[in-house]
Amino acid sequence: MADVGIESVLVAGRGPAACAVVAACSRLDVKTVAVHSEADRSARHVRLADDALLLGPAPAAESYLAVDRIVEAARRSGVQAVLPVPPALAGNARLAGAVVAAGLTWVGPSAAVLERLGGDGVEPASERGFLALVTDGGLRCTTPVSRDRAAGIARVSWTPDEPVELPPAAKRLPEVGWRGLVTVGIAPDGELGEVAAGFSLDMTVLERAHGVDAVELALRSAAGGPAADAGSGVPPRRAVTVQLRSTLPPGQGGRVTGQLPRSGRHTVAPGAEVVAVSGYDPGDRLDRWYDALLATVSAGAADTATAARAAGEVLRGLPEVGVPHDGPDVRAVLERLAAGSPAPGA
Repeated sequence: MADVGIESVLVAGRGPAACAVVAACSRLDVKTVAVHSEADRSARHVRLADDALLLGPAPAAESYLAVDRIVEAARRSGVQAVLPVPPALAGNARLAGAVVAAGLTWVGPSAAVLERLGGDGVEPASERGFLALVTDGGLRCTTPVSRDRAAGIARVSWTPDEPVELPPAAKRLPEVGWRGLVTVGIAPDGELGEVAAGFSLDMTVLERAHGVDAVELALRSAAGGPAADAGSGVPPRRAVTVQLRSTLPPGQGGRVTGQLPRSGRHTVAPGAEVVAVSGYDPGDRLDRWYDALLATVSAGAADTATAARAAGEVLRGLPEVGVPHDGPDVRAVLERLAAGSPAPGA
């Protein structure tokens, strides 16, 4: 088992992204402590973790986003580090500073850097952007990304065929002290748009393109380990990521009654690597308080069309799952990509 330099982490987050992080830590033999609200006592990320602690009531401001409660939970749990999952937490300078002040390791850019760069704390949704691991030696695993959007949220992301020129400011991220993973949006004028830390939903594009584990990279970076050679010497592949969301009206909950894409690796086409992560199992409640993301499916292959077809195979024939979802819409985007036509931004 790889020694990443950190033995235990408090995983701050929920949903499919937190489930993916907990699963990755398990593969790395890193103990995980999940946190949850009163509404999420039996959530999938809680069931997967080695241990779990209650943060507070259902509203995110009183639980998942409550800095003092997260730090206190980390203290009580005895973990070595705090690993923030969503950009809303990973870009929170106050949380980063409080974690370090408590004598714990913060997995991400320092509080000073987050304050200076103004980490956006949102899932980047610009039509163009890139992902990377920022190290002392520069950017590693740099992965351009294009996005198809709906209502301001990315629903399908992929590595574009055309070359992408990085904004000059992006190339200075190592100089200003950013370390760890970064997801960057590129504004229409070619300058920096959003800059986000943590495990953005697009991070699986980087993983499938370079054949790496983003959690391992983040932990090694936080521990001062040898992450600089990540992805070196291996030509990147094309990659596609799909975000499957419930289309329940805002503020309305539901229950998942059918099987979402099975979490784990799927063999659907020669030469394609497909990984699905579900945030829910049959019988789980989809709470009205939180993001309606149900699952992610990511695929890597020699070309974008093959990756899109592979991701589409996992979503093909998706049964009735108990809540309405945007599966037909994302499959339509995948079909365009598979046919060689860039999906238009919505």
